[in-house]
Amino acid sequence: MNNSNHQSDPAQRARLRWRARRGLLENDLIVQKFLDNHELELSDEDVVSLTLLLEMTDNDLLDVLLGRRAPEEEYDQPGVRKIVQMMQSL
Repeated sequence: MNNSNHQSDPAQRARLRWRARRGLLENDLIVQKFLDNHELELSDEDVVSLTLLLEMTDNDLLDVLLGRRAPEEEYDQPGVRKIVQMMQSL
């Protein structure tokens, strides 16, 4: 696994955490717990998938993270589903 780009640059990790801040407290708690537990193991591909996932609206993201619905359309990708599954397993 090649983590050099994301892991070797503290500024990139800080930007990811900033981008992960959400308007809904529930999303914030889930995403921050995920990053606390998995940030150092994320590949660059995982970061791309997480960044895409974070483009969802807050309510849609919460529905996906709580398993009320699956990622759809441009979010229905293997990498995004992997990140969602990791978040749901916390």
